[in-house]
Amino acid sequence: MTAIEARAIDWVIAQRDPAFADWYAFADWLAEDPAHAAAYDAVALLDADLDALPARPAAPVAANDEAPRVRPSRRAWFGGAIAAALVAAITVPNIGLFGDPNRIQTAPGEHRTLELADGSRIEINGGSVVTLDEERPRFAKLESGEAMFHVVHRESDPFVVETGGARLVDLGTAFNVVRRDRATSVAVSEGIVVYNPHRDNVRMVAGEGIEARDGEKSAPKVRKIDSATIGGWRSGQLVYADTPLSVVAGDLRRTAGIAVSVSPEAADLPFRGALVIGADKGRAITDLAALSGTRAERRGDGWVLTR
Repeated sequence: MTAIEARAIDWVIAQRDPAFADWYAFADWLAEDPAHAAAYDAVALLDADLDALPARPAAPVAANDEAPRVRPSRRAWFGGAIAAALVAAITVPNIGLFGDPNRIQTAPGEHRTLELADGSRIEINGGSVVTLDEERPRFAKLESGEAMFHVVHRESDPFVVETGGARLVDLGTAFNVVRRDRATSVAVSEGIVVYNPHRDNVRMVAGEGIEARDGEKSAPKVRKIDSATIGGWRSGQLVYADTPLSVVAGDLRRTAGIAVSVSPEAADLPFRGALVIGADKGRAITDLAALSGTRAERRGDGWVLTR
């Protein structure tokens, strides 16, 4: 077992504790090396699979048996299970111990880039789930979270993104999609994207976007967006124009892995301004509080914004 695998096991074990709150350190560890995220994902998936196995009945103990051996620690047992599972995964590749390889899930604060066979690229923000389809190479589904799509143009074969029951057809462009709270946000930085072409047929060009809520009967209205701010999360810049404070807090949790919540009386306060996420992540919280007229209170390893 490598040192990275051992550390990934430690994180999985620690996060089983309902009181776990060391999300800052966890996010920093993930950001240090892409291999950390890959190891953590493999261990977490294996942990879920092992939990799903039926419990083995206890063997009867005879009166003249020797004293039972000391039970190994969970880490030692878990490490052995991983080694055995890795061998099994190599010899029996279809057993699925590591889950669906086409379903990519990122932890809060983790960013990942997918290079597709057609040359297109998907940059995935933290706290997000993206699903691909081997049968449809020009397709992706954003189940939750946020992703920036850079699509290679093919006139006769548009790229399709599904999210929240909606369908985005891309004609060769770059655009950002957010799926949160039964709502979908789309912002186009290059080219053209069409929202639900067979129903709403809302067309967006560079510098335009929409906010669409589930269940709305009318088509979403196109609004102007500064193209330079689209997908800013990739470089640690978040720009807002009258955005509810609760949404901003969610973006910070997803993008930087910062544990921040907003009190009910401050949740709908409109925020306008820019936040820069650097090495000192607490600075983004203090800036947000100052710009929004709220107070940032440290609670454990997280923050709460109040009026």
